[in-house]
Amino acid sequence: MAQLRQDFTRFQEENTIILVVGPESAAAFASYWAKNNLPFIGLPDPEQDVLIRYGQENKLFKLGRMPAMIIIDKSGKVRFSHYGNSMRDIPENKEILAILHTINQNRTNS
Repeated sequence: MAQLRQDFTRFQEENTIILVVGPESAAAFASYWAKNNLPFIGLPDPEQDVLIRYGQENKLFKLGRMPAMIIIDKSGKVRFSHYGNSMRDIPENKEILAILHTINQNRTNS
């Protein structure tokens, strides 16, 4: 999440809302967000309804949920998805920003 915070302004420039979903409780999310001063939205999903719906994997031997990054456009269509194999397998911001820029350009040119 530090990576997302680092380029938060650039994501805003691409007209993007960042929503981080996690299996923790609302209290745990609120505490983590306050402690780390995160500028984007955190959605606690202790029943894991959202995480399951979007196919985020849970690998017991790798200590829990694997990272997933999904870009959903304003119409609700999934435009990009990445499902990591480890906690280090997360796309870099420059890759995500390039995808967002392309999506926005295509929308503008349509």
